[in-house]
Amino acid sequence: MVLSVVSLLASLLLPSLSAARAQALAVTCGSNVRQVSLANGYYAEEFAGVYCPGASDFLRNLHRWHGTRKKISQPFDPHTGPLSSYLGAEGAVRQCPAFPAAEVADHSGGFERGNGGYGYNNAFVGVQVHPYASGEFVVATDRAGAVVTSIRRPAETVMFTDAAFAADRLIEYSFAEPRFQPQYPSARFDPSVHFRHHGMANVSWCDGHVDAHRRAFTWSSGLYAASPARLELGWFGDADDNSLFDLR
Repeated sequence: MVLSVVSLLASLLLPSLSAARAQALAVTCGSNVRQVSLANGYYAEEFAGVYCPGASDFLRNLHRWHGTRKKISQPFDPHTGPLSSYLGAEGAVRQCPAFPAAEVADHSGGFERGNGGYGYNNAFVGVQVHPYASGEFVVATDRAGAVVTSIRRPAETVMFTDAAFAADRLIEYSFAEPRFQPQYPSARFDPSVHFRHHGMANVSWCDGHVDAHRRAFTWSSGLYAASPARLELGWFGDADDNSLFDLR
């Protein structure tokens, strides 16, 4: 009888404990996102009001916002990125506790390791772009991020989100992609915003605030084996456009 009562109590408590743990992980993750966004703000203060580049000199593939490497065959060193000196004593992005980084690294060879499970709005904030009236944004330079004053709606422009990517399976990915490619407004990206916190994703905005959003939409180009929907990837926001990412 006693064992039955104990078992009943345990069955009632376990869902609550699991939910509490998930909430604690989401709160820690939100703090991490806030920290990396503050670091980018400090970077802009030191570099004449210009945010850090997301992938400086992208074709060489040696620099990311979260680290650098000397050869493309090497993983990125998270202590040498442009934000490292603003991230405290560790000098690296803190890992989202809800993202299985070690497990993912085992089968991806450490691809994009060091980003903490977070993606930068590189399409608009991590580069400098020139907008055209027809809707296209063309990259003027990828060696510097956006000028802070060029972001007209900082409270409604994404800076960082929880991120990952569906390749042959879930892998790390360091960019939060908008819904459509800036240079080709009719071409859709595969999604990289990761709704890993019970269907929610933490998001930091260019004005510094952080909040959480539920997935509104997902899509797959069919170029990759894994399903973005099954891996909790997609986009938030009701409008099927780039309005939460772009500078207009």
